[in-house]
Amino acid sequence: MLDKSQLSRFKTKIDSQTEIAKFDALAKEWRDPQGKFKHVLGFNQTRLTAIEDQIASHFNRDLTQDIPFDGLSLLDIGCGVGLLCEPLASQGAQVTGIDASEHNITLARRHANSWSIPIDYRHCLADDLPGDQPQYDVILNTEVIEHVEDQAALVATCCHLLKPGGLLVMATLNRTLRSYIIGIVGAEYIMRYLPIGTHDWHHFVTPKELDEMLTPHGLSTKAVEGMVFNPFTRRWKLSGNSAVNYLLYASKPPSGHKRFQLAK
Repeated sequence: MLDKSQLSRFKTKIDSQTEIAKFDALAKEWRDPQGKFKHVLGFNQTRLTAIEDQIASHFNRDLTQDIPFDGLSLLDIGCGVGLLCEPLASQGAQVTGIDASEHNITLARRHANSWSIPIDYRHCLADDLPGDQPQYDVILNTEVIEHVEDQAALVATCCHLLKPGGLLVMATLNRTLRSYIIGIVGAEYIMRYLPIGTHDWHHFVTPKELDEMLTPHGLSTKAVEGMVFNPFTRRWKLSGNSAVNYLLYASKPPSGHKRFQLAK
């Protein structure tokens, strides 16, 4: 018969195993192409391809190589469960992923460890990172800024952490009537791809506003790409239409770099 201390240790072991099983199930569910997050996965794959192309172009890397991003330091702010971190780390990048959710970091860390993918996951905010000098060649900030009150401060932090000549990738939702209808009414209330209340339309950011936040920190916008969803094929694709979802790419340019002008 177990004494109290043995019973406590046994119960702790069972509880720990239960938690591990729960995390494993969630991690698997996040990456199941036929599961409830399949639309997020489709969105992420299209976004990942666009980001890979931009990194390769910016740093003159060949994507046909086994580890084309070898030697590049990359920070993913708001990394979630690591859907962008893992493939980029697998291509040679030295990846740091941070998130405000400890739960997300736990899931991300467990999945990366199970596949022996070296990623430095941290449960923290961007402001918590050492800020004495720029640290990263590439910074990703995807689907984060529309949830932040002080958006200019977040952009400033991203710019400060980026190395000279580095690439900043921002992905968010444009503040348009179309984004309200599709991104909130459609995605949250009709199709239920996202929980109701996920987004506040007033926090959406136009590409021009984002560009204006970058300018004081010496960054120049290189390009803006839209992402659109085809309800018939149920697939995402890149588009010149940035009325709803879009990616904006900016760099700390060398002297004499000409700024990309955005239409009003």
